[in-house]
Amino acid sequence: MRILDPSHIRNFCIIAHIDHGKSTLADRFLEITGAIEPGMARPQFLDRMDLERERGITIKAQAVRLSYELAGQTYELNLIDTPGHVDFNYEVSRTLAACEGAVLLVDAAQGVEAQTIGNLHLARENGLTIIPVINKVDLPSAEPERVREEVVDILEVEPADVLFCSAKTGEGVRAVLESIIALVPPPSAGEDARLRALVFDSTYDQYRGVVTFVRVVSGRLEEGAEIGMMAAGSQAVAETVGYLSPDMVRADSLSAGEVGFVATGIKDVSKLPVGDTLTVSADAATEPLPGYREPKPVVFAGLFPIENSDYQNLREALAKLRLNDSSFTYEPETSQALGFGFRCGFLGLLHMEVVRDRLEREYDLELIITPPNVVYRVTDKAGEVIVVKNPSEMPPANSVAKVAEPYVSLLLIMPGEMVGPVMELCQQRRALYRDMVYLSTNRVELSYDMPLGEMVSGFYDQLKSRSRGYASLDYELEDYRDGPLVKLEIMVHGEVVDAFSTIVPRDRAQARGRELAAKLKSVIPRQLFELAIQASVGGRIISRETLPARKKDVTAKCYGGDITRKRKLWEKQKAGKKRMKMVGRVEIPQEAFVAMIKSEESGTQGTGR
Repeated sequence: MRILDPSHIRNFCIIAHIDHGKSTLADRFLEITGAIEPGMARPQFLDRMDLERERGITIKAQAVRLSYELAGQTYELNLIDTPGHVDFNYEVSRTLAACEGAVLLVDAAQGVEAQTIGNLHLARENGLTIIPVINKVDLPSAEPERVREEVVDILEVEPADVLFCSAKTGEGVRAVLESIIALVPPPSAGEDARLRALVFDSTYDQYRGVVTFVRVVSGRLEEGAEIGMMAAGSQAVAETVGYLSPDMVRADSLSAGEVGFVATGIKDVSKLPVGDTLTVSADAATEPLPGYREPKPVVFAGLFPIENSDYQNLREALAKLRLNDSSFTYEPETSQALGFGFRCGFLGLLHMEVVRDRLEREYDLELIITPPNVVYRVTDKAGEVIVVKNPSEMPPANSVAKVAEPYVSLLLIMPGEMVGPVMELCQQRRALYRDMVYLSTNRVELSYDMPLGEMVSGFYDQLKSRSRGYASLDYELEDYRDGPLVKLEIMVHGEVVDAFSTIVPRDRAQARGRELAAKLKSVIPRQLFELAIQASVGGRIISRETLPARKKDVTAKCYGGDITRKRKLWEKQKAGKKRMKMVGRVEIPQEAFVAMIKSEESGTQGTGR
């Protein structure tokens, strides 16, 4: 049985802003340590999903074991490559809990960005050793000395502590690897010798069942052992134990400090939750490891199958996907217009897009997703607080005392010449100015408090447009604040269409109502009678569009003859349309809903692209 000295183990991760070269640096580590053949592997080797490769971003944290020999001693390096986008901060926080060190990567051309600072704060909260590295020094536009000054100011380290490398060419990468061995402390086994392993990720395998990825903190996890989850209370057998190098490699056991996987054969995805502590049933540990804070979704949207027969398939797909991504939530929802579906909560707009794309690709589903909205806290006149996740849940206007909306603390970093347009955009979005700091002679950090609802409705696209792509954004949920918000309802032929209800600031309700009514007029097919499309707030009509009746030429069969015959037919048709208008119902086709939702999405997509 293989027993490794814990002093020769290093657990570390790579953290950075999106597109600063994390996955490329991981590729060079894999080549230098012999995990893959140089030049034989595809770029961004650890990005396994097609979606990651298409978008050029890391969505899932990926663990891999590397072996490196230094001064005659072989070291085991457990690397976890993390996402960079703010929507996947939960992946980063879970990764940091399984490591002792972090490589903080900064682009030599772009410098310190918003998510660089956000990820740095996360690493410091977890007490990790931070190794600052400036990447892409081979670029013609690289300014490593200027960027080093920014890093020194933020980290408060000596300039000599900042390393330079080019992950693309391999220059300086070996020095980074050796600094990890020298500076990152080995894992501590703790005083208790009983098995405690932190479950930091999971996936579902068709043949192996639930496969959990663990960091063994104390004790030993052996193949065939009876194991239990301390929080969930479930029991299982460790059918297969091993590590990733980078594919799954079977091993007899995992000892304290090691990172690996355990396959249990369990098919129920809820019995092995991420963040739980795994121990052996025979001599169970008494104190669980500190888990993770439950992620709090900030953006909600409805997911509905286009074919109602796919509802059960969607339910099963969501359960399996949540095992792989526990940061989104879902609960059943029914819509008069769209049928049965689920109200899902996401950490951001990019997270919402990725979950939908994965459901469609990996589970072969065709889905409709409703426009995203945020959670509001509504206080009625009796003093009761109601949590509203869907605008249709909003109580009647005459019973509402006040509405509170979520605010985020917004961090924006951009070149100095972009400050004016960005500040103008923030003021239009009801943002409250907090601070402005010059990171360098031409790098400015702006801080704002902004309603989350304003941020999810196309703010990112407009920010990139006004800053010509140079501004970066990071945000964190702050608190709830009262605002002048009202529920805007859309009525078709006098009936409220729940799928189009939305919560908007009072001063924008009329303009938004006109916009929605005009759009709906263009997508609803004409009926045999005149149709009223209205927008209302608190029962008061604030906008109206009229869809003319479909013209049917009842006089087509009349060839010549007296005009009185035609007039008689027209009057008869007119009376029929009047009766139909009084008793007729309008069935809005699904194509109209899809067209409306796509028009809403056009203002929210593009995040992270």
